[in-house]
Amino acid sequence: MHATATSEITAARTPRARDLRWRVVDIVVAAVIGVATGLLFLVWNNLGYAWFTAADALTPGLGGIAVGIWLIGGVLGGLIIRKPGAALFVELLAAIVSALIGNQWGIETIYSGLAQGLGAELVFALFAYRRFGVVPAMLAGAAAGLGAWTLELFTSGNLQKSAEFLGLYLGTLMVSGALLAGLLGWLIVRALAATGALNRFAAGQDVAQRV
Repeated sequence: MHATATSEITAARTPRARDLRWRVVDIVVAAVIGVATGLLFLVWNNLGYAWFTAADALTPGLGGIAVGIWLIGGVLGGLIIRKPGAALFVELLAAIVSALIGNQWGIETIYSGLAQGLGAELVFALFAYRRFGVVPAMLAGAAAGLGAWTLELFTSGNLQKSAEFLGLYLGTLMVSGALLAGLLGWLIVRALAATGALNRFAAGQDVAQRV
């Protein structure tokens, strides 16, 4: 009896393994987030590009400070769905939506979505899809910026540019990603959770438990 009771207590105290399999609701909501983010990108394609151009004209490489909103899809997907592949799926879908509706970069937008989503995805994977606070969110946004920087070495010819430009551009991309994608994305998810819209997800349950 004593051994049985002890084992039951131990089992109760042991954290249950999270089910990382995708549910139908995960797929549907991830798709909705991806499309909504793609529509956000369409707005930012004008506002953000104007900011990027002005900052880059001031100091080459400084334009990266405006890129963060284009990186937010991966952060939102990772924070809300919390399953492997969610960050990559949402960012890539958002890029596809933006490209299909029409923007100044065409198919290169999809390549960017893949690189940026992969950057965010790797951070959530490093945390084993178990930590989703503001720090992992900001790191995911910064890593998405690193993904964008790496891709542009080849697609934008940045590999031929100076070390000073590359260093400044990398720094501004990662800062923008950490703030405009990571921090802002985390705040958006908390705001959505507070409304009850995410009650079927761990993101919504986390906020409810703190209230």
